[in-house]
Amino acid sequence: MCLAVPGKVLGIEDRDGTRMATVDFGGVVKEVCLEYLPDLQVGEYAIVHVGFALQRLDEQSARQTLELFENLGMLQEEFGDPWEPAATDAEETERPAAGDSTSREAQR
Repeated sequence: MCLAVPGKVLGIEDRDGTRMATVDFGGVVKEVCLEYLPDLQVGEYAIVHVGFALQRLDEQSARQTLELFENLGMLQEEFGDPWEPAATDAEETERPAAGDSTSREAQR
């Protein structure tokens, strides 16, 4: 799932003619394009989707939304390591099943 997540603008710079911002999403910092909100300033909040700031948001609404997303585990889903589920699945596949007395070495 791809969410529109509120974030706080930490810094702004011009990168090859494109206005870009460093944005904090409750502890996760990402680069965001400001082309749709050219007047957004450092310290302000915006809703961001697929790397673009789409709408200005007040601080209280941003904090409430981030807290809700975090409580629902949606921030981890959105910003977590995409390889983590695959690594967990691989570890589980390599372990012998419960009650299985054979090891991987013995199976070879």
